[in-house]
This record gives sequence, structure tokens and C-alpha cells, in this order.
Amino acid sequence: MKHMNTFKQTIKKGMKKIVKRAIAYGTIWYWKFRPIQQTEKPVAFLFHVSKWKQPYLSSFLEGYELRFVPFDYKFAFLRYELEKYTNKIFMVWGYPQDDELILYAQKHQIAIFRMEDGFVRSKGLGSMHTPPYSICIDNRGMYFDATQPSDLEEILNTYPFQEDAILMTEAVRCIKLLTKYGISKYNHIQRKDMAAIYGSKTKKRILVIGQVEDDASIEKGSFKKWTNNDLVRIASNENPDAEIMYKPHPDVMTGRRKNQSNPDDIRHLATIIEEPVRLVDALQSIDHVYTITSLSGFEALIRGIPVTTLGAPFYSGWGLTDDRQPVHRRKRKLSLLELFAGAYILYPNYRDPYTKEKLTLEETIKRINNHG
Repeated sequence: MKHMNTFKQTIKKGMKKIVKRAIAYGTIWYWKFRPIQQTEKPVAFLFHVSKWKQPYLSSFLEGYELRFVPFDYKFAFLRYELEKYTNKIFMVWGYPQDDELILYAQKHQIAIFRMEDGFVRSKGLGSMHTPPYSICIDNRGMYFDATQPSDLEEILNTYPFQEDAILMTEAVRCIKLLTKYGISKYNHIQRKDMAAIYGSKTKKRILVIGQVEDDASIEKGSFKKWTNNDLVRIASNENPDAEIMYKPHPDVMTGRRKNQSNPDDIRHLATIIEEPVRLVDALQSIDHVYTITSLSGFEALIRGIPVTTLGAPFYSGWGLTDDRQPVHRRKRKLSLLELFAGAYILYPNYRDPYTKEKLTLEETIKRINNHG
């Protein structure tokens, strides 16, 4: 009986191997002999794009024939599809750990573009699957990656802003609209009475902006791995007579992203804003903002508030912020208007996610304000 059971197990293992090999050969056969899909456009192979985002990207990438690659792809199989198209690029959402993809692109001289949400994105959060009004597409790196150049950095280093009066006028109008309507990157939270939350102001008031601590914006934007609690402690040490307000990141507040430092450990140093609050409301009555790399720092700048950055967000290094991490590639001083024009008007792509039409930043602000 024992020998019979051993024999059955051996047969079972053998059958599993046969099935596994058959699936592998079948997959290779499918990709190798799958007919080429004729197109006159260059083919963009898109990696790490969630399914819910895919319908919205076609309007941003109308110059390409799109191929969305499954998250569990294997180059052993995918290469047969890639080899069918000579005119192709790779587009990657964010910064996934994917060395094989980068090596393949380098070996075959395939351009890699990276994509991320823009700075005036939508009414709701991306984690709520709210469709985006803006996308940043970068051929050099990405705006939050301080370890290497980006298309945005190139714009800010070289664009002749003072020769473009139309752009500068547009930038003035857009800043006025953003501040008038209270538009930020995300705009899903209702207005709050901050006097009821903050209390009476009796001294200098500092706002510390929390971030998702394992986010790529910190990993790529800060050489030192600061935590939110580190940031609060620094703000408190440097401003011993000030009132410190600490605003955790919305995704951490809602439990969508994990908190890596415990706010209770710095509760004796700061008032923690524990209810959802719009950034533009949180900035009311604030005299100074501290952040690691958050976009919120730039949103504070355009509202006239001084900002200290521990890392190197895209808006640091141009002479407008108190920077603790230098970026020597950033070679000139910019006005706030020039920095805004480069980052918010020239760099992102704007589209209406519902009608698919191309938009200006000004039109985007108005549409988010009117209906989201």
C-alpha cells in the first residue's frame, strides 16, 4: 500500500510538471505567433498602470498606440510581442522596483517615460479612483526624483520665461484663480472653520506637513530618510516660542496608507490636526511651513508663506525656499511666477477625463471648481 501511494504521488508530481510546461509553451506560442496589430502610430507599452486608470490615459497619449502590460508580466514571454514593433517606447507609472525592465530598455535602446499625477489633479483622491485632470510625463526622470535630472528641471533651468509675456500673464491669472477658489491638488474635503480647530492665535504659528513616509517622493527626493516625527521635532527645536501644528497626510488619516511614525510620540510638541482638513484651510493663519518634499510646500509658497524643505522637492533650490538639501543641478534663481509657470503650465498635460478634450490649466481649475 505504501509503495502504491508513493507511485501515485510520483505520477501526480510528473503530471503537474507536464501541465506547467504545457502552459509555459502555450504562453510562448501565443506571444510568438500572435499576429502583429497594424498601426501607423508608435507603440507605447505601459507598465504598472492600474486597470481603473487605463481608460483615462488614451486622451493624454493620443499620439501613441497603447499596449497595457499586465502587472505579472514576464519578459521571457513579453519579448516576443515587443520584438514585433520597431517604433516603440516604454511608459512606466511611478517608480516600481523593476530592474529587468530598465535593463531590457537600455539593451534595446528603448526610451523610458515615467508618468505621475499632475499638481492640480482632481476633486477626489487618486486612492479613491477619482479620474485625473492632469498627468506629468517625463522622459528624463520625474519631478520628485532629486537623484537625477527631469524634464521639469530642464524647463526650470533653461526656459526664457521673461521673453514669454503671454505665459507670465497666464501664470498670474492661474495663481489668482487657485487662491480665489481654494483649489489644491485634491479638492474633496469641505471647507472648515479653522479658528474652531486651531483656536486663538497668540504667537507665531508653524504648520508641519506630514507625508506617506514610504512614498517614492521621499525615497527619491530626500537623501536622508526623515520621518514625520523628525520634521515636527526640527520645527519645534528651531522655533521654540512658536505654536506647532502638525497635519498628517490624508491617505494616512483615512487608513489607505500606513503610518510609519507614531504621532503620539510628538504630541507634547505639536497640536495634531486629527480631522480631515483642506490644505488651503490648514494654511490659514500660518506663518511658516515645514515639509520634507511635499507639494504642499509649493502650495504654501504661492499663498505667500515661507517654506523650509528637508529634502529636495522640485520647487527647492531656485532661491525661494529655506533648503536643507542642495541640488547643484539647479543653476539659476527664479521668481515665484517663473517657477509656477514652468511647473504648473509647461510641464503637465491637462485633459478633461470625461469629455477627453485638451485643457489649459486655467480651464482645469474652473472645471474642478464648478463640478469636479
